[in-house]
Amino acid sequence: MTRKILVLPGDGIGPEITAQASRVLAACQARGLDVEVEEAPVGGTAYDRHGTPLPESTLERARAADAVLLGAVGGPQWDSIEDISKRPEKGLLGLRKELGLFGNLRPALLYPQLAEASSLKPELVAGLDIMIVRELTGGIYFGQPRGIEERDSQRVGFNTYVYSEAEIERIGRVAFEMAQKRGKRLCSVDKANVLEVTMLWREVMERLAPEYPDVELTHMYVDNAAMQLVRAPKQFDVVVTGNMFGDILSDAAAMLTGSIGMLPSASLNESGQGMYEPCHGSAPDIAGQGLANPLATILSVAMMLRYSLGENALAERIEAAVGQVLDDGLRTADIAPQDGPYVSTVEIGDAVLAALEAS
Repeated sequence: MTRKILVLPGDGIGPEITAQASRVLAACQARGLDVEVEEAPVGGTAYDRHGTPLPESTLERARAADAVLLGAVGGPQWDSIEDISKRPEKGLLGLRKELGLFGNLRPALLYPQLAEASSLKPELVAGLDIMIVRELTGGIYFGQPRGIEERDSQRVGFNTYVYSEAEIERIGRVAFEMAQKRGKRLCSVDKANVLEVTMLWREVMERLAPEYPDVELTHMYVDNAAMQLVRAPKQFDVVVTGNMFGDILSDAAAMLTGSIGMLPSASLNESGQGMYEPCHGSAPDIAGQGLANPLATILSVAMMLRYSLGENALAERIEAAVGQVLDDGLRTADIAPQDGPYVSTVEIGDAVLAALEAS
């Protein structure tokens, strides 16, 4: 049966990096992958065309797809939109909510070839392999009530941080099962010393633990977790946390690997449908210059093949091809040594395709 993949190039460098990822998908099709690929607008580009960051036609196609590949959304040209519901980022949040993409998998994996590119000493990060499991559709980003209103003659902003037991249990199971497939260590990050929401989070995680006796469960406050990520990051195997904490910690973990341009991510719903995207943003300052690193997006294709399409062998070939390109010394500007040579977005895509064909 033909599976459907929807590509959403988005804004900034999004079209450049998804173009290279689409070339990799086409190479997989040539190897027998039975998929149908189409594109649709999202984010600021969609707002410019349709007056909304998430057109109904895009949402309908996303619902019908087996997997979605997203480039990036946002840019300074849309910062002046007064209606916050029309800003590019709302397109991304809308997709997550409408598709029920509650489980975000963000690996922080350091390729040995890039150990010198990390901001930490090589001995601290060599061999780094962390999986951050972030709850994606609840917490303070979606809680109600929210807004800005006048109280006692001054404007007050407010948001609501809320999680139900069912939401915590759902993401907890994803994290425990991920830990079972890896190093069997799970660290749950919260702020249970001051926030009732995360007191409940910790209680639910403890309640789940006996169902996974082969996994060691530990807890850590989020401020300590942030410190430990830069002090001794290799102590972590799988980390599970809520939406806001996960947003912050996963970006911090990303930079341990030398460049956020190397890191893919997956957002999954209960049926296995997923949206796959690089961890970085739209980088409008380099858009159109051929400087963008497409490797995180190409590796997102590998995650898509593994988690939504069940094509593990093809996923491993893509990952091996990326490793071969790094072995060959090719670097985009973000991962090149200071003042060292680098190649363009298209050239790194060419190299990955060549390595894939040779495998």
